[in-house]
Amino acid sequence: MTTIQLVGAILFGIALVHTFSTKFFEWLAHHRPNHSGLWHLLGEVEVVFGFWAMVLMVSMVAILGTTEAAAYLNSRNFTEPMFVFAIVVVAGSRAVLTLAGKFVTVVANVLPLQGGMGFYFVALSFLPLMGSLITEPAAMTLAALMLRDRIYGVGVSTRLKYATLGVLFVNISIGGTLTSFAAPPVLMVAAKWNWDSWFMLTHFGWRAAIAVFVNALVVTALFRTELSGLPKNVASTGTSMPAWVMAVHVAFLAGVVAFAHHPAAFMGLLLFFIGFAQAYPKFQDDRLLLREGLLVAFFLAGLVVLGGQQQWWLEPLLRGMDASTVYYGATALTAVTDNAALTYLGSLVEGLSDEFKYALVAGAVTGGGLTVIANAPNPAGFAILKGSFEDEAIHPLGLFIAATPPTLMAVVAFRML
Repeated sequence: MTTIQLVGAILFGIALVHTFSTKFFEWLAHHRPNHSGLWHLLGEVEVVFGFWAMVLMVSMVAILGTTEAAAYLNSRNFTEPMFVFAIVVVAGSRAVLTLAGKFVTVVANVLPLQGGMGFYFVALSFLPLMGSLITEPAAMTLAALMLRDRIYGVGVSTRLKYATLGVLFVNISIGGTLTSFAAPPVLMVAAKWNWDSWFMLTHFGWRAAIAVFVNALVVTALFRTELSGLPKNVASTGTSMPAWVMAVHVAFLAGVVAFAHHPAAFMGLLLFFIGFAQAYPKFQDDRLLLREGLLVAFFLAGLVVLGGQQQWWLEPLLRGMDASTVYYGATALTAVTDNAALTYLGSLVEGLSDEFKYALVAGAVTGGGLTVIANAPNPAGFAILKGSFEDEAIHPLGLFIAATPPTLMAVVAFRML
């Protein structure tokens, strides 16, 4: 352990505590107006890891010098933060949301469920499973936006809001495991371990699908009284969306997904997309989700910078586990670190058994809904939905409690089926 590794571990711990304290800073912003801007900044979950990553880089400059600090920063891979930013902006456009809404409405109307129950069930089941095709961040963006407009924005209870958030985060995390390219923790190991989409479907996918449907069904049944009182369908507002506009948006979305590992390509597509949106503003909302996307990217970039200094204790910890304990260890560790970083560290260990590999990845995706930092798409859903909560803040403990039951269902699916 070097000095900078110790500093990195301490700052990582402080960032975790800060993540669980954002509700307090939002309270200060409302009760201490003289410095409300500062308190609001510190109360933004998306800012936390970026802020403490900045402190780490300042410390690194002071301890190692500018050259070493710059070399460390250049050694980090920021493809995932950039991709999530691009996918949030494109997937959050009105045309893509309209198309997804048509799909959800068609499926929901087939189900024999009253009021808003059908929409709610489909949004928490089919959309997370679609993440296996359009990537988890895209599925999270679509599901969060639709739930914000149809559920969170109509005055439902706080219990329903937290329960929905917990199921959404867990289902998105496990719902992307039907293929080998959609879930960040799977991407970290798929190429090295030769896991293709057929392997993922037969070993992970069917188990994940069962857990996703059971989680969605249980929460729908628990809150059936509230949900049945909501309208079954909502009339569309604004300018009608021509088919060619939706086709262009889908093409941009498909391009960003196809070039997910090539930042120059998908960022170029994003710039073209922004230009198209400016050329046809009547087919867009008041604004694209640029602010939300940038905050999410900032959060993930900070996690990349801080997480790079945690390998010295995480890797030995994984090495010390056997195949029967690594599943639960990975589930617990995922709550305090990004699950993609966890599986990446596991991929560096040579000579792992197939049972160990399965347990590591299954545990990583199982725990991906417990906290906002557990899975890369979570900050996107967090940024979209937090405005619907009191003080525009989601309590981390409330999320953890709400995500525990669906997480246990995922444990049953991956360990007992």
